[in-house]
Amino acid sequence: MSKALNGSFTSKDQAKNVWDDLVGSGIPQDNIYIDNDEQVIKVMIPTEERKEIEEIFDRHGVTY
Repeated sequence: MSKALNGSFTSKDQAKNVWDDLVGSGIPQDNIYIDNDEQVIKVMIPTEERKEIEEIFDRHGVTY
């Protein structure tokens, strides 16, 4: 079952670095949404992959 994990970012560079890291770790681009107005990254993932996404968010200082 897939769920969304949302994270808040503070700059476009931070969001791009997170995007690159997520895609590099094998998350399909269609599962990643960045809202620049709200400064939120939403990642649709299976529940068992949540820990990996949290680690990527932590690495880049994104709060969730």
